[in-house]
Amino acid sequence: MIDLTARNPVPNPSDLTAELVPSPRYRQVRFETYHPNPDYPSQAAARTALQAFLKGAQVRPGGFRLFRRAKPEGRGLYLDGGFGVGKTHLLASAWHAAQGTAALMSFQDLMYIIGALGMIRAVDAFRQHDLLLIDEFELDDPGNTHMANTFLGQLMPGGTSVIATSNTEPGALGQGRFNATDFQRQIQGIASRFDTWRIDGPDYRQRGVRPEDTLSAGEDAVWEARQNPVTLARISHRDLSRHLLQVHPSRFAQLLHGVGAVGVTDLAAMPDQNVALRFVHFIDKLYDLGLPAAFTGQSLGGLFIDTYRHGAYAKKYSRCLSRLSEVLKEARVG
Repeated sequence: MIDLTARNPVPNPSDLTAELVPSPRYRQVRFETYHPNPDYPSQAAARTALQAFLKGAQVRPGGFRLFRRAKPEGRGLYLDGGFGVGKTHLLASAWHAAQGTAALMSFQDLMYIIGALGMIRAVDAFRQHDLLLIDEFELDDPGNTHMANTFLGQLMPGGTSVIATSNTEPGALGQGRFNATDFQRQIQGIASRFDTWRIDGPDYRQRGVRPEDTLSAGEDAVWEARQNPVTLARISHRDLSRHLLQVHPSRFAQLLHGVGAVGVTDLAAMPDQNVALRFVHFIDKLYDLGLPAAFTGQSLGGLFIDTYRHGAYAKKYSRCLSRLSEVLKEARVG
């Protein structure tokens, strides 16, 4: 059995840009495997818009350098919608369909890269990219949004195109209060480069049924019996929270390297926002890696206190609960 607390990977800035590709959960997705909900035409329209964008945004190599035209300025496309409407599926599909050099990362990954490398080195690291795909662009932190605005403002004039996604809070769906206006205002220096597309629809992870909740002791035992004990990591929520405070978030994926499944016992409410946000980022990495996982203890509805779930980072917590529900559904199905 793997002991996660014995692992303490050290951040290495030179590794941060090495593998910005679709995670294992999205490695096989393509535009053809995206199934739009027929009740929400905006889903099919978004796929069509992305495919058209790629045709216009790609820089095709060829010809003699002496006679090659200057690289056109980059373009932008922004997908806004609720949780579980397929935005990440579409973003990964765009990476697979793209020509030229492309990189796919979450907004938080981008922030870690800029923080570790510094703005100048971060811009240089991506200057030769034709396309950046940024998932879950967050407007809840003015400082981070300003950094992203500066970063993209230096890259896009040189020919790097950008596709970004962001989440709309479920309570805002159907009310016309989507993030596109906020996005345009926050990135006003480069807003004219972006077209915005809204994607409607319910969270496919819930599939019209009640959200999943933590496993009972019996269900947890059945789940564990299906796992390979050599690659299984078992840890209490308390020990996990303490350990995550010692590991830089950019290393969470490395923390899980070689792990085949993760079982977290005795979930408890997280009144400390620093602890809660670390846990959220850990779940994001666990989910992206497609690792089987099981959780026991506190019901999902009681993990995050209300002031956090409806505060500045509400989208992070809502996304985390949505993903936890899907992972627990998978744990029960086997």
